[in-house]
Amino acid sequence: MYANRLRRSLKGADLPRHVAVAMDGNRRWARQQGHADPGVGHRYGAEHLDTLLGWCAGIDIDHVTVYVASNDNLTKRDGGEIAHLMDMIEQIVAERLMRSGNPWRLHIAGSLEHLPETTAHALKTALEATADRTGGHLTVAIGYDGQAEIVDAVRSLLEAEAAQGTGIDELAERLTAADIGAHRYTPDLPEADLIIRTSGERRLSSFLLWQSARAELYFCDVYWPGFRHVDFLRALRDYAKRRASA
Repeated sequence: MYANRLRRSLKGADLPRHVAVAMDGNRRWARQQGHADPGVGHRYGAEHLDTLLGWCAGIDIDHVTVYVASNDNLTKRDGGEIAHLMDMIEQIVAERLMRSGNPWRLHIAGSLEHLPETTAHALKTALEATADRTGGHLTVAIGYDGQAEIVDAVRSLLEAEAAQGTGIDELAERLTAADIGAHRYTPDLPEADLIIRTSGERRLSSFLLWQSARAELYFCDVYWPGFRHVDFLRALRDYAKRRASA
């Protein structure tokens, strides 16, 4: 009943076009549920992505970005845990996206070079298999760092301008934010409107630093695998209220 009331309150409201989610708290959720292996939370977290995409498709949110693993995650966490997470990405995220009837087109933000070869191959295969779809756009941020993305964008811009014979002084005089933005990992996709982070943490952890410039931020205490439809609707309600009062 409460979820229905929330849905009714959103009718006619200004809703985000692009929702980004830092899916945090998988291991803590598993411990809370009594699982001996906290890595089990990664499976539940990966499977919960399907649910999120269903919620978004149901209200015509056609751009979704999810933060799966940062560069720090890949280099600092236990090797066994990372291997389990990579298995979940291959077996659940990549495989399900390639299924017939799945409308979502995959994009990648981050560096696949830091991933195991099998995981990188699975994601590249999914990229190719979904490239011609005309449904929603799912961006998976993996091996990702927002500061690194900005550095890479600036480097790419400098290389492109140098190849055209542009001098550094000339470039500095006319440089705009749009010039840099055009070289980010997913330049053809819109910047984030709403960024949700689960697990109670109140920080971005280098997630979409450039794309969050005008985004609304929503922090939720629920761990990601336990993130419910009502939690999602509350985030949308909060977004709509902020936009209405802006």
